[in-house]
Amino acid sequence: MAQLIPVNIVIGDRTYRIKTSPADEEAIRRTLKTINEKIIEFKTQFAGKDMQDYIAMVMIWYATQSTGSNNAAFEKEMAEALHKIEEQLDKLSNK
Repeated sequence: MAQLIPVNIVIGDRTYRIKTSPADEEAIRRTLKTINEKIIEFKTQFAGKDMQDYIAMVMIWYATQSTGSNNAAFEKEMAEALHKIEEQLDKLSNK
């Protein structure tokens, strides 16, 4: 099994510490950057909501956006990255 490295990630205003393989770190960071940028965008468009609402809006955006001919590859990459983040968050909540 590959050596896992600790990574601090931020989604919205919350920090999570996860462990991931070095090969996945870049994909996770790119995904988080896009997620956080979209959260900021939605915050400016829809003032007065709470962070959970913004995160839900971003997830709906991800699920429904089209990236043209790369849509299938993009969806696969996003699904894998989000699944890895979810696994790490589940591990944290089980401690």
